[in-house]
Amino acid sequence: MNTKKIKELIGLMADNDLTELEIEQEGMKVKLVKGHSGRMEQVVVPAAQVAPVQQAAPVMSGKEVKAPMVGTFYRSPSPESPSFVEIGDTVNKGDVICIIEAMKLMNEVKAEFGGKITAILAENAEPVEFGQVMFCVE
Repeated sequence: MNTKKIKELIGLMADNDLTELEIEQEGMKVKLVKGHSGRMEQVVVPAAQVAPVQQAAPVMSGKEVKAPMVGTFYRSPSPESPSFVEIGDTVNKGDVICIIEAMKLMNEVKAEFGGKITAILAENAEPVEFGQVMFCVE
């Protein structure tokens, strides 16, 4: 699910005066909740990892790898190439795990620590924001 779709859902909530909206699409589950302050919060989790729980938002395990800059997230060096990493792959500190394109420059993002990729939370060829969680590593 891309950023444009999430913004459309936020607009739908505002237009219909909704305080909570949950949708599952393309293997992702998105839950939007308007807090007491009116600020919108979102939780995006791969649907395969969603389990019935008592708490409101699912918790991803492991360390988070966050986007070091604003740009376009790419899982592989070119459209024909395989992805740098897949869920279940083991990475070492310094391994390239994705590319972020910013201002026409391709910036390799390297693992800050080693471990097993447990989740990929960014969509290929979609924008990422500074500090956005892209991967979870155990």
